[in-house]
Amino acid sequence: MIAGDISQQDVPVIRAHAAGDYQTLGEIYHQTRLRAFHWLPPDSISIEDFARDTEGERIWVAEVNAQVIGFISVWEPENFIHHLYVLPAFAGRNVGSQLLQTCLAYIGYPARLKCVSANTRALQFYRARGWQTLSVDMGPEGEYQLMQINA
Repeated sequence: MIAGDISQQDVPVIRAHAAGDYQTLGEIYHQTRLRAFHWLPPDSISIEDFARDTEGERIWVAEVNAQVIGFISVWEPENFIHHLYVLPAFAGRNVGSQLLQTCLAYIGYPARLKCVSANTRALQFYRARGWQTLSVDMGPEGEYQLMQINA
């Protein structure tokens, strides 16, 4: 079970992922994408997508009491943040910000990412942290914004 008995007061630890994290990361990826991309058919999102969608990427996880509650992945050759997901129970607790700060401290600036325009909560999250939209285009999940942060 993901994040079963974690108190809202527990402070997350950010660390590099380990091989034993993959099942939980796949579950988090699946659950949060179903919720974030609610306009997509549910059968178009699979737990197996995680391994394919993060292949070759560096991943950090957020954990509380040895339970993983979120992650960030980056494609290092392009300083491209590919995924940032936190379990809904931990949204608004600064976990995403901590993951983002850890990643940016490692990869440096400028960094880029794509955010689906319909995911307004994510867009607000990034804009509040200084990310700016460079362009708007279409992708498999719909319209997205290519965003960048310079420092």
